[in-house]
Amino acid sequence: MVNLPKIFKENGSFGPELILPLLPLRDIVIFPHMVAPLFVGRPKSVAALSDAMGKDKRVFLATQKKEGIDNPAEEDISRVGTIGKVLQLLRLPDGTVKALVEGETRGRIVHFLPEADFFRVELEAVAEEPAETAEVTALMRSVLKSFDEYAALNKSISKDLISSVSSITDPSKLADTLAAHFSFKIEDKQQLLEEAVPTDRLSLLLKLIQMEIDIFQMDQRIKSRVKEQMEKTQKNYYLNEQMRAIKKEMGADDDGAEDLAELEEKINKKKMSEEATEKVKAELKKLKLMTPMSAEATVVRNYIDWLISLPWYEKTDINTDIEEAEKILDEDHYGLEKPKERILEYLAVQSLVKKIRGPILCFVGPPGVGKTSLAKSVSRATGRKYVRLSLGGVRDEAEIRGHRRTYIGALPGKIIQSLKKVGVNNPVFCLDEVDKMSMDFRGDPSAALLEVLDPEQNNNFNDHYLDVDYDLSDILFITTANTLPDIPLPLQDRMEIIRLPGYTEYEKLHIATGFLVPKQIKTNGLEGQNVRFSDKAIYAIIRKYTREAGVRNLEREIASICRKIAKEVLKNKNEGKAAFNVSATSVATHLGPPRFRESQIEENDAIGLVTGLAWTQVGGELLSVETAIMPGKGKLTITGKLGDVMQESAQAAVSYVRSRAENLQLQQDFYKTYDIHIHIPEGAIPKDGPSAGISMCTSIVSALTRRAVYRDLAMTGEITLRGRVLPIGGLKEKILAAHRGRIKKVIIPKENEKDLKDIPKNVLKQVEVVAVEHMDEVLSHSIIVGDNESVFKEHDAALHIPTSADDQVQTPRNLI
Repeated sequence: MVNLPKIFKENGSFGPELILPLLPLRDIVIFPHMVAPLFVGRPKSVAALSDAMGKDKRVFLATQKKEGIDNPAEEDISRVGTIGKVLQLLRLPDGTVKALVEGETRGRIVHFLPEADFFRVELEAVAEEPAETAEVTALMRSVLKSFDEYAALNKSISKDLISSVSSITDPSKLADTLAAHFSFKIEDKQQLLEEAVPTDRLSLLLKLIQMEIDIFQMDQRIKSRVKEQMEKTQKNYYLNEQMRAIKKEMGADDDGAEDLAELEEKINKKKMSEEATEKVKAELKKLKLMTPMSAEATVVRNYIDWLISLPWYEKTDINTDIEEAEKILDEDHYGLEKPKERILEYLAVQSLVKKIRGPILCFVGPPGVGKTSLAKSVSRATGRKYVRLSLGGVRDEAEIRGHRRTYIGALPGKIIQSLKKVGVNNPVFCLDEVDKMSMDFRGDPSAALLEVLDPEQNNNFNDHYLDVDYDLSDILFITTANTLPDIPLPLQDRMEIIRLPGYTEYEKLHIATGFLVPKQIKTNGLEGQNVRFSDKAIYAIIRKYTREAGVRNLEREIASICRKIAKEVLKNKNEGKAAFNVSATSVATHLGPPRFRESQIEENDAIGLVTGLAWTQVGGELLSVETAIMPGKGKLTITGKLGDVMQESAQAAVSYVRSRAENLQLQQDFYKTYDIHIHIPEGAIPKDGPSAGISMCTSIVSALTRRAVYRDLAMTGEITLRGRVLPIGGLKEKILAAHRGRIKKVIIPKENEKDLKDIPKNVLKQVEVVAVEHMDEVLSHSIIVGDNESVFKEHDAALHIPTSADDQVQTPRNLI
């Protein structure tokens, strides 16, 4: 039996049973020998403390089974608790009470007594059974050892507590004291309180301490790992924040992870070739392992961006309506029947066949005839997008095929760049000025174009930068050039050559009235000002102020007149009432004196003066050939900055005249007594080619025979020593030049008759074309003779020379 306080019952006798006010506790178990502060706020609990303070300050402290109940019933309160004494009581302004209590001994509720304001209970003492001394001592030592171990782990336990606990010899007091200093569960503490046998209580306490040590050690390990992780995380966070700050200052994106995720999503959505897909995924995997700020990461990222931005399979629908396409082509360009017909043929085949490789067309013609604008018109007619790449001055192969990624600042070639810009894989791709490329130590760009413009190879075009095959076979390539000889022969072989000759005066008139004049009136703000250009005014501009195959200068002169009219409108404050009629006479007022002679035809038929025809890059030109005969020793002089071929043609012409001297009624030794001077005016301009042979021969014969040549006649053709007239090139341009120069008759080689189908019909109606095989025929048509006179002494077989080798052996002697 434990010593109970001397509390008397109502009859005044002393016994083990007590009657005390009950203070229900939440979240805490009070052990004997334990001092703890309590904050009391419930009315019943405050009333119980007030009752205890009015008597002997003793109260029964029992823990609720469930801490969340504010008004516990009898069954909600544990039966075993602690009889305690209120050491201090402090009433707070909010009505609550702060009490300091001390546990004295265990007690058990016998039953509850009726009380309105608070619980009052009748108690009985909890007797502690004695235990064997050896077992108790061993348990006490084990408990103290475990407590020391726990104290070594938990630095919050003071050394004074350790020394005071070590001095306790009562096993019951030792168990209660230690239990009060551990944060066991409420259920475990209540179990310790209810245990009456000291050995069992110590055994349970030892078990709970060992469990607490294990939990604490595990907690320490977890905290250590968490601390390491947090230190690492904090370090990474700090470094990332620094990197973000640096990137922000540099203006770079600071969200690398999201950027990579977005990039990977784009790759997954992008439809590419199998080779390109494997390549870009491998590069992305490499990029994820790199530091974002490294130079290599930037190179890889740019490469990935290029691959996913290309239009691998994006295409526009092609318009296969031939009638609509023909209407669009006719709206944009007048004439140019041959290229229009070729485009319509392509569209016809496209509508019949699902897959056709795009043709490679090459428009060749002088400047200003509409080659580049025709390519743009083709894109409009076919419904394709249009992209243009100028090759003028390109001398580096890498401009076409790109640089390898090993070079700093490497980029794909212009072909791939243009496709990325246009966004589809089947545009009309105009390669402008393909004849203006050059080459140096960096390579030959025209050789790189061989793969691009080869329909058999361009489905696997390999750019040096991309390093994967790209399909160019769906692209409609159109190249433009001014001269064909400047294009390498292997490149010519891969293209379909379509020549665009110069325009006739009639075509220029139609283009000017239908397009150029309305365009310039709108451009110069003259809409509504009643500006009109007469046909004669347009002809005057064409003949006197421009000399070109195209219409570029014609548009400039029309624009110049429109600007002057705009100036007059502002000066006179014209409100659109007066009309501005541009006539042939008023053209000189606006443009000044004529820059060119209207025609190169001489006013009179002249001796020794013949009009030839020449081909230039800007179209055909009239070429004057003059010959002067002077007494001398047979010296031949050729001037006019002529090339070797042209000088040889002059020598061949002289040799022919010498061989035909007798039939031409010339002195047999004229070449010994006369000097011959052949001159072609405009000596500052280089001239070459064999097509002026018959012109120089006719001029020599005219000068020697003192007979004039028709001034409205022009000729072109190569001459041989036997007098044969060989075919020449550029016939269409030459006849158009003759038409512009108001030539009435043109002599051409017989073998060039096949080229007449390319000449506009209205030109052939105004120009008589005579085809000849021999020089004698040329002289018969060009030399002016009297009614009963003839150029030749007699006509013979020379007018019909056989062409076979065997027949040439039988040629009459007088032709040799």
